[in-house]
Amino acid sequence: MTRLASIDLAMLALATVLSGCGFHPLYGKIDGRPGAQAIFTSMYIPPITLERVGYELRNDLIDDLQASATPSNALYDLRVGLTAKTEPIAIQNQIIGLLKEVEITRYNYTLTAEYQLVDRKTQKVITKGTESSLSAYDVVVSPYATLVAQHDAQAHTAEDISQRLRLKLAVYFVQHPGAGK
Repeated sequence: MTRLASIDLAMLALATVLSGCGFHPLYGKIDGRPGAQAIFTSMYIPPITLERVGYELRNDLIDDLQASATPSNALYDLRVGLTAKTEPIAIQNQIIGLLKEVEITRYNYTLTAEYQLVDRKTQKVITKGTESSLSAYDVVVSPYATLVAQHDAQAHTAEDISQRLRLKLAVYFVQHPGAGK
């Protein structure tokens, strides 16, 4: 038997075992009900405050969920509120002449998103929660390079939260099949 054939047999055996233990697809249809991906496409993501990072998170959510950027025909609103915190975590001491100079050389950037999935027709909150992500960046000699590093850290945290929300919402809809109508 070739290596490829044995891998195919192993995958078939794994699929058989998983189907017997209650395994369900996370994003596909389950027993004729729409899967999470079909529900995601019926969501509207309203604009998110907090300047650049709110814009980044909204775009990431629209892409990851394949959600609507306009409210027409949407069944749900995914409302997200953001808070950000920047903390210095590394310092460098230098003695220049008789003076001791302390410089911050690294920051942690923490982004926290509080979200609510709301039924547009009834305005009832279906699920809600909080997600958080942390990224760090260095302070370098060039102020422009430091600013770019800060923006990259913000983009990474927004992308991470978007992916976490996608997974959390998909799991919610699998665990609560009636919630997706």
